[in-house]
Amino acid sequence: MEIKGKQAVVVGGASGMGRATAELLASRGADVAVLDRAESDGAPADCRFQPVDVTDFEGTEKALAAAVDGLGGLHVIVTTAGGGVARRTLSKDGPHDLATFRRVLDLNAVATFNISRLAAAYVSGNDPEDGERGVIVNTASIAAFEGQIGQVAYSAAKAAIAGMCLTMARDLGSLGIRVLAIAPSLFDTGAVRKVPDEMKASLVRDAAFPKRMGRPEEYAKLVLAIVDNPMLNGQCLRLDAGQRFGPR
Repeated sequence: MEIKGKQAVVVGGASGMGRATAELLASRGADVAVLDRAESDGAPADCRFQPVDVTDFEGTEKALAAAVDGLGGLHVIVTTAGGGVARRTLSKDGPHDLATFRRVLDLNAVATFNISRLAAAYVSGNDPEDGERGVIVNTASIAAFEGQIGQVAYSAAKAAIAGMCLTMARDLGSLGIRVLAIAPSLFDTGAVRKVPDEMKASLVRDAAFPKRMGRPEEYAKLVLAIVDNPMLNGQCLRLDAGQRFGPR
């Protein structure tokens, strides 16, 4: 799908990989809306902004409706909002509490599904372009496949996002909607930027090449490639420099 002239929403687009994606899509001629927390840095230049808390599922529905109304339609949605906690299944403090586990699942898996299902309804109304109506791109993590000690909730949530791809793509295929996920390794965003360079190097020592953290614009480039290539569908693409997480 040619991105120029299309409408795109980036959830979590106020910072990091989401912001880089919003900027790149806008630079290629898309009309872009960013959904993120009210206290975030807002949208990049040339992008609209709509505040949202993705764990407020009814509020998300209203925020997405407002964003799509402002854009005049929707062809591409990218979800990058998420996060996790460091907690073992069993520690000296006792079993992993269910409330925290559920909160991580809500923030990642449930919020991602909620946005995807709502976006699909909007995209399904588009006139097809070579049979295609739009693309959904969600964000998993390589922790979905090699979760480290203390990542049980985060790994479960990201594995759910990866696992949705093929089934959702099959659900929506007759409508001309593609569904993919990206599973990044460690990217130089957010709190990681404050980590000393020596520690960053140790965190990516198992990467094949390049032995560094990913850059937000590299995530954005993959989103653009996904949108551009209609044969990409129903899978979770690793963006990890050949890294495989060890246990810790």
